[in-house]
Amino acid sequence: MCSLSACMTVGPDYHVPDKALINLPKAQAAFVDTDGAKGVDAGHTVPDDWWKLYDDPLLSQLIGQALATNAGLRTANANLSRANAIYDQAKHAGGFGYHAVAAVQRAQLSAETFLLSKKLPVVNLADAALSASYEVDLFGKFRRSAEAALADTQASEAALDLARMQVVAEVARTYMDNCHATHELSIAQRSLDLQLRVANLTQRLHSTGRGAPTDLSRAKAQADLLRARLPLLRARKKNAQYALSTLLGHTPGDLPSGVDHCEEAPVLGRPIPLGDGMALLQRRPDVRAAERRLAGATARIGVATAELYPDVKLGASVGAAGLLDDFGKAPTREWSFGPLISWTFPTRGAQARLRATEAGADAALAQFDQTVLNALRDTQTALNNYAQRLEHQAALRAALEEARIAATQNRALYRGGRVPYLTSLDADRTLASAEAAVADTDAQISLDQINLFLALGGSWK
Repeated sequence: MCSLSACMTVGPDYHVPDKALINLPKAQAAFVDTDGAKGVDAGHTVPDDWWKLYDDPLLSQLIGQALATNAGLRTANANLSRANAIYDQAKHAGGFGYHAVAAVQRAQLSAETFLLSKKLPVVNLADAALSASYEVDLFGKFRRSAEAALADTQASEAALDLARMQVVAEVARTYMDNCHATHELSIAQRSLDLQLRVANLTQRLHSTGRGAPTDLSRAKAQADLLRARLPLLRARKKNAQYALSTLLGHTPGDLPSGVDHCEEAPVLGRPIPLGDGMALLQRRPDVRAAERRLAGATARIGVATAELYPDVKLGASVGAAGLLDDFGKAPTREWSFGPLISWTFPTRGAQARLRATEAGADAALAQFDQTVLNALRDTQTALNNYAQRLEHQAALRAALEEARIAATQNRALYRGGRVPYLTSLDADRTLASAEAAVADTDAQISLDQINLFLALGGSWK
């Protein structure tokens, strides 16, 4: 019987199609435009716990807590449990089945059904039977169903990995945004204080008739512009904290100690490990999920094909039926054994279902190819943004250094009586503006780094 059931499995056996884009050498090669790129290391792949590259214990604590308590991850876990249950159900379909029935009743039987004209007496009847059957998977319908269900389960596992990866990235992003906002608030307040000193000096000069009214208005306007930036930075910091609380599974404002006082966002101590296209496509959970959906769609072609063929069951039953007083005696005993073959002849509808599953596999392959292209595009885009931002940061840091030298020199000249105080304040104000620009690009670089880690996909196993 086992050899009979294993004699044929209809439908295509799955393998990644040769024409799939993931097999292209260019898709598996090194990333373009990375020769000599700063801030990345193409010789190594990103580690499982990439956030530890920042060497920030509080960040690691927040991510560990989010992975344990995030409400959104519970949905992905539940979906995986559901997929596992469906797979178990499909895996145990067919094969042996058992059925038992027992009944006792008092009945008035119809005399005419026995071709009698007189009424029959009321009797006590008993009926009991035990049956067993074996559904032969002659054409592999159940095996293909289990294969499709297993692929769905593996796709759900990849979806859970993707959800974890996104939670980790969001925790890192909101935590760093909170820290950067605190730092930028400090710079903005210092810039406002400097501008207020300029405005006060201009007011005094104007009061003594040595300054123009337009200079005073301009100084006050600049102070008001700087003051207007403070509420936006405070809102940005609070919004980042609210988002972080939600990611941790807490109500807004409920945060671990140390988050609110973070003034310096963690920085990488080494270039970002990059790897190549092959490592990326093997690592990205969305690529794995798309490939598993293609495997499931291919297996369902076999299910639809098997439905065009007969179903075969082998069964046996034993029991007794008759008057309760005679129950179990020879006249009431009954048994049966034999195969049951049922076949619904294929119709246009069945053929259409088969064509629909084949079209579904074609669509899954197209989606798989698109996911591969999206993964490569996301990574190249993140790489480009990061590289350009690093150049932007280098130029701003050079300007900051020049502004710092100019401010130091002007203070010395003012103390020596060689330049007016307003000139020294202007130099300090230029320095504060340069610090604000550098702080803003530092925040953008943190975001670019996380986007690159997200595009690289981590290394969930």
